[in-house]
Amino acid sequence: MSGYKREAKMSDENRKRVVVVEDDILLNKALCKAFTNDGYIAQGVSSVKEGLAAFREGAALMVVDIGLPDGEGFSLCRQVRESGGTPVIFLTARDDEMDMIRAFDCGADDYLVKPFSMAVLLKHVQAVLRRTGGSELQEFDYENLHIDFARKRVLLCGEEARLTPKEYILLELLVRNRKRVVTKQMMLEQIWDAQGSYVEDNTVNVTLSRLRKKIEPDPYNPIYIKTVFGLGYTFGE
Repeated sequence: MSGYKREAKMSDENRKRVVVVEDDILLNKALCKAFTNDGYIAQGVSSVKEGLAAFREGAALMVVDIGLPDGEGFSLCRQVRESGGTPVIFLTARDDEMDMIRAFDCGADDYLVKPFSMAVLLKHVQAVLRRTGGSELQEFDYENLHIDFARKRVLLCGEEARLTPKEYILLELLVRNRKRVVTKQMMLEQIWDAQGSYVEDNTVNVTLSRLRKKIEPDPYNPIYIKTVFGLGYTFGE
């Protein structure tokens, strides 16, 4: 059986909508104008609260600053990722490595530092939308595996697979990045605590091994979680 995915229904308008969450009014207007000129429908907001409301109305992608009047963009990104697969690009003046790590831990798809080139930003947006499909992945089917992201449930041949939280998050990370190789470092940064805590490299191997035993018909000849030798792992074909 070939793999396929089911996506939340989005209008053609929402598939082109980019939400800009930036409290610098002049920059916000400039970004919206650039996106509009490039064929997108741009909506500019300036706070976490407004960003979350705009996300709920439907968006193909969000461009988010970190420092906002009512909180940090990290919180907005986390809420967006918990609710679906809308991609998030951080656009911020913060170039500290720990801020970048926090952003990716929250589920960011990309991170750009100000000052930036508008042309380069537009290329990053195109690349992220091309990689993610530009819409929210709510359910996913591949072979005998079914994932309901909203309920965080995994079914194998119709029966629920009892995964630990780390195993589920690891599987979701691989599925959402199924067209890319996911390295061990990416797994450590996005799943385990990468902010000062020491995590043994073997932790990833153990979790992957346990996950394979729970979902693979033959863990030694996996059809879901494939090893890309010397690089990392990828999902499916």
